Amino acid sequence: MGEKNLHLALKKWYSHPDDLLEAHIDGHNIDILRGDQVIEIQTANFSAIKPKLKFFLNRYSVHLVHPISEKKWIVRIDSKNKTLLSRRKSPRKGRVEDIFFELVYIPLLMKNPNFSLEVLLINSEEILVNDGLGSWRRNRWSIHNRKLLNVIEQFVFSEPTDFLSFLPSTLPEEFTTKDLAMELKLQQRIAQKMAYCLRLLGVIKIVGKRKRATLYSQL
Repeated sequence: MGEKNLHLALKKWYSHPDDLLEAHIDGHNIDILRGDQVIEIQTANFSAIKPKLKFFLNRYSVHLVHPISEKKWIVRIDSKNKTLLSRRKSPRKGRVEDIFFELVYIPLLMKNPNFSLEVLLINSEEILVNDGLGSWRRNRWSIHNRKLLNVIEQFVFSEPTDFLSFLPSTLPEEFTTKDLAMELKLQQRIAQKMAYCLRLLGVIKIVGKRKRATLYSQL
């Protein structure tokens, strides 16, 4: 249930009148069939959907859609009578660069000409209930639901070179992930995942070391 409402809302938002929704093909359910294109909306966990994507890439064009919450509101409700307890804006703002948290599981699929990826920046709500069963990080509050408020922007990646748009023009010719993080003003762990993906995609390469840090450059 945790992702169900967000997934359904995105499917409705993304679909066209002539699309076939929840099509069943060769033992698999797919979100949207648009002609000979399979469209899957995956809100998280690219590793889980990887086998399904590879299966359909043998015969279809596959388009993967992934939402990232630029702004998120945390809504807390009482688990017994479902009354609203609070609603606040999360201090964390999502960015399109967050896609690399998931892309690390399927970077080589981007080399397949039949595969494309779309990132949707959205505003959303996360509904929490105080049932004592959730993560200790949320003080045992459980995620009951996620809701789409609106879609802000769309980013489409159809081939490896499309990801060069993430590299700022101010980046040195030879750079480390620390340089990348500083120029983009993001956490180094995201920059590390970005460099890993871009290297596997064949758009950057390792050229040496700067002390203990790996040096990269564009091909």
